Amino acid sequence: MPALKLTRRQGLTALLATLLPASLPVTARAGRPLRIGMIGAGHVGSTLGHLWNRAGHQIMFADVKKEAANRLASELYPLASTGTVQEAARFGDAVVLAVPYGALPQLGHAIGTTIGSKPLIDATNPYGWRDGKIGRLALKKGAGIVTQAVFPSASVVRAFNSEDMTTLAAQTWRTPPRMALPMAGDVTQALYTAGWLIHDAGFDPVMVGPLSAATLFQPGHPGFEAQMNATDLRNLLGVAADNPINRNLATQFTGGM
Repeated sequence: MPALKLTRRQGLTALLATLLPASLPVTARAGRPLRIGMIGAGHVGSTLGHLWNRAGHQIMFADVKKEAANRLASELYPLASTGTVQEAARFGDAVVLAVPYGALPQLGHAIGTTIGSKPLIDATNPYGWRDGKIGRLALKKGAGIVTQAVFPSASVVRAFNSEDMTTLAAQTWRTPPRMALPMAGDVTQALYTAGWLIHDAGFDPVMVGPLSAATLFQPGHPGFEAQMNATDLRNLLGVAADNPINRNLATQFTGGM
């Protein structure tokens, strides 16, 4: 019998079906405030911090510019605080990278063991002109793959990197159909966490596939700054709506746990 040739969409769907169980792990269920360790208090950290603060999540900001972190904590009091990168990594149920991509190797040494296997939301983007050797490597191999290599124990999910933060601030909780944000990762629990954080920020999550598929929405690729609803984004990226992550998240979002 000749080998069956699958399209990219069929291949990603088949891979998800084998990697991601249909049952939702109890520890991944949302509907409760999360503790978020935000590494970075610039435009990305500030925007996401404000969006998640409205949803009731607690955030600890860590930034080399302590005044920026202190200002954000003051604005979002009492659900926000500041600390060192190590303290933020210990604090978070999930940790968010909101720094230039070139800072990742140093952070890997500083907090890689502290993060352990926690969900690590990578909202960064690599640029060769700014981020040096690791930026060029991420553009070649894919940012998801390279970030995972820097944080080998963490449950890395690429998300919140596909749109400018000004766009997110303007489009949050818009009249349906809401704007969709893509995500990719290899660990089920971390994907549910990221999906809920996308939802709580006022957007619809679109599961694209494993970390290797995250190239589809990094700079220079079709899903970057696409500004589409979920249906149109899936069509653009060639991914299916029917996968275990999407099904379970959709059930929870409608209250059907």
